[in-house]
Amino acid sequence: MDKSCLQYGLTEEERKTFDETGYLIVENVLSEEHVAKLTEIVDGIYEENVSNGHDPTKALFHPNFIPDHPEFLKLVDYEKVLPKVWGILGWNIYLYHCHMIVTPPTGQPKNYDKPFPWHQDSGRVNQEIESHPRPRLSLKVAYFLSDISEPDRGNFYIVPNSHLTDDIDIPTVGQIPGAIPVCVKPGTAVFFDRRLWHAASTNWSDITRKVLFYGYGYRWIKTKDDMTVQSLWDQCTPIQRQLLGDCVNANGYYTPTDADVPLRVWLREHAPEQSKGAATIDS
Repeated sequence: MDKSCLQYGLTEEERKTFDETGYLIVENVLSEEHVAKLTEIVDGIYEENVSNGHDPTKALFHPNFIPDHPEFLKLVDYEKVLPKVWGILGWNIYLYHCHMIVTPPTGQPKNYDKPFPWHQDSGRVNQEIESHPRPRLSLKVAYFLSDISEPDRGNFYIVPNSHLTDDIDIPTVGQIPGAIPVCVKPGTAVFFDRRLWHAASTNWSDITRKVLFYGYGYRWIKTKDDMTVQSLWDQCTPIQRQLLGDCVNANGYYTPTDADVPLRVWLREHAPEQSKGAATIDS
């Protein structure tokens, strides 16, 4: 990993925004050319799913997409994004979850009366961990390939500042008070805390919404997808291998050595102030 990536590290203002609101929007993370290349790949995957029986009028939820194309692997440790991820979560991280969503126009009349599917990520974690507020544990980075700079385009809805709220009243009619659509241009990355209350919305526009979600969590968290990324390890850098779940042995997920977490080794050399907790613990 090139040291130049450190210029994209998490700023104190960005940290404050993320900690207080539960999300962070970073524009122009992907160039127009990069967006076009990824869009072409996503379109091909979508068409393949349709040819295999997916209903083209329904949103496509496609997990474990990293092995589908080399361009997706490049985003796992993308220089403009990963430094902000480790700035929030630290170095003991990996990609525990990823999914692609393609949302075509619904072709139906607009209706905000029906509540969106509001939730916090991680399912049973939110019922079975005894703490308040619930722990962060992970975050997602959403790369937007479509222009959703206006509402009604299948926008991702959020309730700002709700990530420290364990329970929230979801109305039976209409949406949660204070909820807003995330309106962004193609090439934007949106980072959000897994605890942020959020929901997908209906695409009432005439464009198709395309988004790539990369979920980063601590290495001792079990994968949320049936990940098949092990086949990529031989072509990966050491840090990419860490981010795709490689480990010397099972205990290395809990008590990592340098061989388990090359990201920590790299930070110790190039940004020692960000390698907090770098000392190996023996047990």
